Amino acid sequence: MSLITLKDLSLARSAPLFAGLDLAIAKGDRLGLVAANGRGKSSLLRILAGTEEASGGTLTRSRGLVTAFAPQDPPERLLPLSLYDAVLDALDPEAAETESWRVDVLLDDLMVEESLRGRAVGSLSGGWQRTMLLARAAVIEPDLLLLDEPTNHLDLERIGLLERFLTALPRDCAVVAASHDRAFLDDISTRTLFLRPAESADFALPYSRALQALEERDAARDRQFENEMRKVRALRQQAAKLKNIGINSGSDLLVVKTKQLSERADKLEDQARPGHKERSAGTIRLASSGTHAKALVSIKETAINTPDGRLLFRTGPLWIEKGDRIALLGANGSGKTRFVTRLRAALDGSDPEIRGAATLKAGYSDQSLSQLDAWRTPWDAVKRSSDLGDQTARTVLAGAGIASEAQTAPTARLSGGQRARLAMLLLRLIEPNFYLLDEPTNHLDIEGQDMLEGELIKQETACLLVSHDRAFVRSVATRIWVITAKKLVEVDDPDPVFDRLMAG
Repeated sequence: MSLITLKDLSLARSAPLFAGLDLAIAKGDRLGLVAANGRGKSSLLRILAGTEEASGGTLTRSRGLVTAFAPQDPPERLLPLSLYDAVLDALDPEAAETESWRVDVLLDDLMVEESLRGRAVGSLSGGWQRTMLLARAAVIEPDLLLLDEPTNHLDLERIGLLERFLTALPRDCAVVAASHDRAFLDDISTRTLFLRPAESADFALPYSRALQALEERDAARDRQFENEMRKVRALRQQAAKLKNIGINSGSDLLVVKTKQLSERADKLEDQARPGHKERSAGTIRLASSGTHAKALVSIKETAINTPDGRLLFRTGPLWIEKGDRIALLGANGSGKTRFVTRLRAALDGSDPEIRGAATLKAGYSDQSLSQLDAWRTPWDAVKRSSDLGDQTARTVLAGAGIASEAQTAPTARLSGGQRARLAMLLLRLIEPNFYLLDEPTNHLDIEGQDMLEGELIKQETACLLVSHDRAFVRSVATRIWVITAKKLVEVDDPDPVFDRLMAG
């Protein structure tokens, strides 16, 4: 039985986001929703939730359908409320009065510590805000649960908990999750919808297998298009030849035949459709200044401590060499970001236990992209970080997905995806030979993740990255460092580490 049925649904803003969308969501469906940044995923979720209207088409809901939506960010009115009260607020007044125990049970299931439940939502980290939004959606016991980028800001332990929570939902509860986390989509989805401006594609497969099926379909359509266009060219050539013969001979029959061939060519050309070509949300390119030094960073045995001196972990002697792409893994609070901060600060030569080569040139991006806060506009960021001329600056910003009207607007108005691409552009302009990247795939769509992976591998540059993105780590990392039992150790395979961290 379908909970929601979409027929010929469309949505347009400055340009069409999607059109002709036919989709039926049934009880128990686990649907992954995939598209590039800014291509309508969040809008489609809001349409399904009933808080936004489509531009055209029809949407039919089953009688009595209960739908819950967990957006990417909490509404402003919830920020002053405590985490507990923000979840309780999702219940109707009568249920809130008599069934508040449902909130307690749910927060226990989501392993929300008592000390956090009384804290204001606005003071919580992005990860705990995500947990609150999930709890608000789940507490009303919906028939259809809609999730917008649910893994953003979550560490691996919380992602594992989220996956187990979704698996434990009632079998009839349907879930639609818009996400750029490929491993998460593979783990939780049984269907995948690739949202496109036209001819969106729905496969009854989890993400990776669905992507393979989509690429095969697009390739087959490209081959069919080329065959049809060859036929069009042949028909036009034949028509032109007959036209000349007809003119020279004065044959009315050949004139009619020529017209028929031209009409067949026109009809075939009108019906021919090439495979879909995704319009890029902005390119990511990196650059490296190069170095002759073999060891870019040398680390003696050292202790990594909290600001108040509490030991987080110890290291043995370590080296980072040219071409090393190191993923740093560990539980939340184990000291990953603290280590990156220490490493970054040490590279100016003031730390006797951590030394960089004389030719080392570091580029840094943190998980909140706070380095962008120094710049009023994207234009200021590029112009003051480089010696590019005005026209070249406009071109590189546009290439990174920042249109001309956004280039001189406040940086704070950029979307998460645009901010991530701007951060990577600024790194490219300084041409580092060592990248320090803390959660670099946060806010990047799958296309952007693929680009970043390709650039890190192609440039053969050295990097140390902290990431909860399992697919990204598997693709990029040549070495794996793990913080465990207050020690930093190197392992060969990240998957057992992922499994352990996600198990909590």
